[in-house]
Amino acid sequence: MFNSLSLKVIIFGFIFTFFSSFGQSFFLGLFNSSIRDTLSITHGQFGSIYASATLCSSILLIWVGKKIDDVNISKFAFFVILLLSFACFFFSQVSSIFLLFIAIFLMRFSGQGMMSHTATTTIARYFTKSRGKALSTCWFGLSTAEFILPVFIVYLLTLIKWQILWIIFSITILVILPITSFLLIKNLNFNSKEVSDENNKEIKIKQWKRSEVIKDYRFYIICLNMLAMPWIFTGYAVFQSFIQTSKGWGPYVIAQSFMSYSILSVLTLFVSGYLIDRFTSRKLLVYMNIPLLISVIILFYFDTPITAFIFLGLLGISNAFAVVLGSSTWAELYGVKHLGSIKALTTALMVFATAFGTALFGFLIDIGFSVGDIAFVSGMYILASLILLFLIRKKLNPYSI
Repeated sequence: MFNSLSLKVIIFGFIFTFFSSFGQSFFLGLFNSSIRDTLSITHGQFGSIYASATLCSSILLIWVGKKIDDVNISKFAFFVILLLSFACFFFSQVSSIFLLFIAIFLMRFSGQGMMSHTATTTIARYFTKSRGKALSTCWFGLSTAEFILPVFIVYLLTLIKWQILWIIFSITILVILPITSFLLIKNLNFNSKEVSDENNKEIKIKQWKRSEVIKDYRFYIICLNMLAMPWIFTGYAVFQSFIQTSKGWGPYVIAQSFMSYSILSVLTLFVSGYLIDRFTSRKLLVYMNIPLLISVIILFYFDTPITAFIFLGLLGISNAFAVVLGSSTWAELYGVKHLGSIKALTTALMVFATAFGTALFGFLIDIGFSVGDIAFVSGMYILASLILLFLIRKKLNPYSI
């Protein structure tokens, strides 16, 4: 299915999305209780710090992320690796609210932001006819992390201080990633493209600049749908301990239910790549958040532990579609010439959405909202954005040249 260089690019993407997990909310949320106990802060205070740090990282990402269009990918990747390693080490030194803010800022910027941005931009730019399958395979990295890490980290936290764990993460990244990424993408350059059949000619479409994209109304309606998963999932992930306590679930229920999230996410990733290559991302967008809507309805009505598995399983389905569509849709609509710049903006918006979700959830929890109330708010947003997308679904075509 893929030639030698194509396979190396995909493995590179897989590794980068796996290690992006260190800056993802599901991972950082595992340390929520430990950090709050260390610093003696509330859910709302943690949420505000998390949100403001994430917001700052999203602003910086808009500027730094576009450099991937100008810098050799090997050099760019090496910079991102060093930054992530440093961020993990800095996280181990958190002893005050100010240092927590800086640590979360660095983790969100380097992990969630730059690692995933580097992986998906590289793959979306390199692949054409197999873009869907390549992106879905790449995102198996994050799904693998989501399957393995929650229960493993919860167990390690019973044996090792959380600060020591972050030092171990830093060393692991610094030892494994530089040489691995160099071996995989040393021959990759701006002109490297997937080898395609001569009979399968690529349709020439307009190559949009970022300044043009932000004037296109379709961009904003798509973003409303794309951003639903980041802000809602982040809110539930960061405040998983609140949900667990409110629902009366045991300490391992949510950590274990991440396995259902990962399994269904992986299965959906496997299917979504083929669906995208066959039907296009534009036609699949309208179905992306339907499982997400069902998941919050279930969380609203039910309290039994099995609810956690169903809830997170449905989140896994929507998230798998979202991460692949979040890269392939922009390439289909706006071309790949300025894709790094465009994806820097959309990735920044995604990171901003996670900040918004964290702040909103923390605020709602502090003023007395229940899990059911928060699920209702989430459901209303998803439904409204779905209706808007449905109304413009026939206008989601690229401009040919």
